[in-house]
This record gives sequence, C-alpha cells and structure tokens, in this order.
Amino acid sequence: MIGKLKGTIEEIGEDHVLVDVHGVCYVVFCSAQTLAGLGSVGEAVTLQIETFVREDQLKLYGFVSATEREWFRLLQSVQGVGAKVALAVLSTLSAPDLANAVALQDKAMVARAPGIGPKVAQRIVSELKNKAPAFTGDAGVAMGLKQQIGDGVASGPVSDAVSALANLGYSRDQAASAVAAALKNAGDNADSAALIRLGLRELAQ
Repeated sequence: MIGKLKGTIEEIGEDHVLVDVHGVCYVVFCSAQTLAGLGSVGEAVTLQIETFVREDQLKLYGFVSATEREWFRLLQSVQGVGAKVALAVLSTLSAPDLANAVALQDKAMVARAPGIGPKVAQRIVSELKNKAPAFTGDAGVAMGLKQQIGDGVASGPVSDAVSALANLGYSRDQAASAVAAALKNAGDNADSAALIRLGLRELAQ
C-alpha cells in the first residue's frame, strides 16, 4: 500500500497529476481543488495517498492533507457514494466547507457537487454527522454547532443566518463560526435576524 508520495510534478491533467518519484512516474487522481492548489510542472509535491486495488486495476488518489483523505474515506461509507462521487464532492467543497455542511446539516450545499442528488446529499450529512474528522480553528467551531443546537440538526434560523452572512461575502467558515458564537449569546430559540445581527457583531471584532 502507498500512503504518501513525495516527488516532482511531471504533468497535470484534468483529473490527475503525474508525480515523478526518482524516475518512476505515478498517476494520481485528485479533486479539482487539490489540482488547482498544486504548483507548476517541475515543482516539488507531497500528496497523501489512498490506494485502490482491484482485480484489473490499481488506482492512486491523492490529497493535500490527511484530513481530506479521511473525508474521502468517510464519504464512501455512505450508500451510493463511490470514489468518483467522493472526489466530485471534494472538488466542489473544501474539507472545512464539507465539515460545515455536515455540522449544519446543509444538504443543499452538498448537493452542489455534480452527481449528488438530494437523497444522497441527505444521507451524507445525516450519516457523517457523528463521524467527521477532528478540525481546529473556524471549522472546529462550526462542527460544534451540532452539539449546541441539541439534536445535531441545524434549525432553520441557523441555516438562514449562515447563508445570509455567506451572501454578504464572508466565507462559510467565517459565517458558521460567527453564528456558533451568536448562538451562545442569543440561545437556541433565537430567530435568524438576531443571529445575523450578532454574527455581524462577531465578525466585526
């Protein structure tokens, strides 16, 4: 099994990168976000690897972090999600964004990924809500929302507040963190207007 590759970029394709490791080139399939974050041909690269071995093929999937790789594994534990669909999700959502979507039970955010219908999106956020990899920083606060709101499902006001702040130009991480902080002050029964107002106050600090 291959767990990590360190080498130089030989070629970047639409869905893969060719990594030269001491003269041996490996084809590594990656999400669009991972590929976009790589350097240019000839530059050094380090990728966490998930190895898929089948009777007729061997495929390597590459990730910039162990957390992203863990999400790739977890996504495939959901019925109807294979490697291709998992990569599509990670191509659309970064690991922190996916963490926020699961924490907030935001199936619409997950459904933005190509090949993900409403039913599969619902299964992803439902089945992974207690399995998400550990995060620190803003994403970690967002993940904590599921404990703060009681039953692990984001209320309408919470989702509305996060969406409103995101529409104002803040990242999903920033919006979720601000709403999490607002919930502490406003309480679980606060409406979206109150959460937005308090969230903006948090973001202004």
